[in-house]
Amino acid sequence: MEKVPLITDDTIVFGIIMLCLGFVFFTSSKKEGFWQKFYKIVPALLMAYLLPAIFNSLGIISDAHSNLYFVASRYLLPAALVLMTLSIDLKAIFNLGPKALIMFFTGTIGIVIGGPIAILLISIFSPETVGGAGFDATWRGLATLAGSWIGGGANQAAMLEIYQYNPKLYGGMVLVDIVVANILMAALLMGIGKSDKIDKWLKADNSAIDELVKKVSQFSESVKRIPTLTDYMIIASLAFVTVALAHFWANYISDFLTNNFEAVKDSRSAFSSFGSQFFWMISIATFLGIVLSYTKAKNYEGAGASKIGSVFIYILVATIGMKMDLTMVLDNPGLILIGIVWMLIHVILLFLVAKIIKAPYFFLAVGSQANVGGAASAPVVAAAFHPSLATVGVLLAVFGYVVGTYGAILCAELMRIVSIQG
Repeated sequence: MEKVPLITDDTIVFGIIMLCLGFVFFTSSKKEGFWQKFYKIVPALLMAYLLPAIFNSLGIISDAHSNLYFVASRYLLPAALVLMTLSIDLKAIFNLGPKALIMFFTGTIGIVIGGPIAILLISIFSPETVGGAGFDATWRGLATLAGSWIGGGANQAAMLEIYQYNPKLYGGMVLVDIVVANILMAALLMGIGKSDKIDKWLKADNSAIDELVKKVSQFSESVKRIPTLTDYMIIASLAFVTVALAHFWANYISDFLTNNFEAVKDSRSAFSSFGSQFFWMISIATFLGIVLSYTKAKNYEGAGASKIGSVFIYILVATIGMKMDLTMVLDNPGLILIGIVWMLIHVILLFLVAKIIKAPYFFLAVGSQANVGGAASAPVVAAAFHPSLATVGVLLAVFGYVVGTYGAILCAELMRIVSIQG
């Protein structure tokens, strides 16, 4: 029986979320004393994520009984992407070079090979954890994780259809997905506070990223002004009219493709991601934001457009934190261990390649999250470095949706082979 949290009224839950964010920003603004030392170790963004997770773990609030994540991811995330993209310099993004793509595909390869290696390692001392026969076989369930961790929810659903894992056991895999993916996100956010030291160890060349941030910052300064109520209303109008258009066209395109193409309609198909409304909504919102960056709307960056976008992103982060129940880590230690070993292989490979090609931690973190977290969290991690970089996270996450099912099928077949040999 599912446990009902103490508070289920979303009005009150949202108040708790905003209390957490207010506390984080108030304490992180302190220039001396305990809080200054604390936030040198723990980034504010990580705290914005962890505090709701603690409330969830204590049974006070729960994502399972709340629509806040849905609202934040469907309305506030696309609005944030538009506002953060207004001042973007697309040419400067392309000048970032191939390292972003290399790190993204390294992350994908890490997931593909990580699954079978994790099965082999765990089978040495706990063969029952990776066993099972027929549709109960653990590798079939892990195939759904591969779909989620390379692409997203649509790819995960496709893998469940393709490999027909026992639905009664599927909840255990969802648990591993939530716990391990959230641990990774927390670790990546922690690393952002140490990014300078990590970049020094990687001997990374940050010049292209610094140039992009510098260009955006200089433009922001050149158009900076004291915002009026009119400015705020026009910024809100730009954001949410664009969100409305993104939803309208996403619904239309998704329905059109689903109704006219069998490959998109079939949830077992590698093209099923193109039937996802969320995929199109994020893609269209980002595209419209880029289009607006070539108009006079760009000047609203001077009135604080990206700051409002950052407010939306932080609310999204807090609602993602609500998904993390810290007590669940102990519920199924065997499967959780497979997930952690799998994710460690993904991270080790990323650091190895980053060291070889001297890629900055930014590319490593965003490349990883574009795979594992998808379009909902990749821009969050990217924006933690600088709001103008959120677009990079979205563009990479879109690649994840496209290659998700293909990569997951390859991973699943490799896991099938090692499971049979085991």
